[in-house]
Amino acid sequence: MTSHTVEINLGSRSYPILIGENLLEQAGLINTHTSSKVMVVTNETVAPLYLQKVLDALGNTPKSSVVLPDGEAFKNLETLDTIYDGLLREGFDRGCTIIALGGGVIGDMAGFAAASYQRGVRFIQIPTTLLAQVDSSVGGKTAVNHPLGKNMIGAFHQPVAVYADMSVLGTLPDREFKAGLAEIIKYGFIIDKTFFGWLEKNIGELLARNSSAIAQAVKRSCEIKADVVAADEFERGQRALLNFGHTFGHAIEAGMGYGNWLHGEAISAGMVMALDMSHRCGLIDQSVCRRGSDLLAAAGLPVLPPPQINKSTFLQYMLRDKKVIDGSLRLILLDSIGQAIVSDNFDPEMLHATLEHFDAQAADI
Repeated sequence: MTSHTVEINLGSRSYPILIGENLLEQAGLINTHTSSKVMVVTNETVAPLYLQKVLDALGNTPKSSVVLPDGEAFKNLETLDTIYDGLLREGFDRGCTIIALGGGVIGDMAGFAAASYQRGVRFIQIPTTLLAQVDSSVGGKTAVNHPLGKNMIGAFHQPVAVYADMSVLGTLPDREFKAGLAEIIKYGFIIDKTFFGWLEKNIGELLARNSSAIAQAVKRSCEIKADVVAADEFERGQRALLNFGHTFGHAIEAGMGYGNWLHGEAISAGMVMALDMSHRCGLIDQSVCRRGSDLLAAAGLPVLPPPQINKSTFLQYMLRDKKVIDGSLRLILLDSIGQAIVSDNFDPEMLHATLEHFDAQAADI
């Protein structure tokens, strides 16, 4: 498979996303972006599979590792302290590098540790899930969860490099793989109509784990996110479009208890809800809703929120969302496939109608 490099253009903080196979086994490759001392942060699921490969790839560089429990339920301040403990115990200073080896939870936590440890140290992302390769490892968002809201405690802190090794996806369970497809489909919804059409035609190849199809989907997703991040690094405008379906989806994750629904599963249902609301606001017709829902269903993803999350629960969590500004909720709505908008002046009745619609569907299950 041909290797690809996608550049995130942020001036002096620009960095590459390297996409290819067996990147972890290329001696010295990771060291091109490290410093004098390295801490690898991973979890108990990924460590037996890939930790030694990364340590070997670092050669004679002084290194240590921290292995965290696996799961969204541990993406909190208490677990974050484990990383700080390891860094301090081993005498890591401001010249060190932290490597995040894992999925989105590890990337977010290791990234936040890097952003805050001694007021900021460099870090590298080595995402081991499809979702992390196309989304959370790119763009510099780092955070931990709070019981009252997802990703409420965090910082923007860009990595110095991202290594998207396609070969690690071979050990990814089907449920995790499908969750990653949700974020890939999102890019088609909000930015690239042609890519959305390609996904409709190639969803079977992606589910069959065709390496060429996966690499193409990862590359295009990273290109789209790179352009958005370069234009709006700190999410003051266009970058908010990347949250299509996320306000609904984050409410599902928090309401169900972190980890019970995977992030991509919650975002899939959230995008269907955002499509419904976009239709109610007169932006798209019902055929677009069906087309979007059909693709997500074909990817094996949920197209309905869990029946346990009712209208009042949605509103409770949505009004705590990070996109709430001065008490006003902003939603990402679809103007057409490939074109999304940020809206804070929608008719509140449309939101209530959407939530009631899905409440009624849950009651029929």
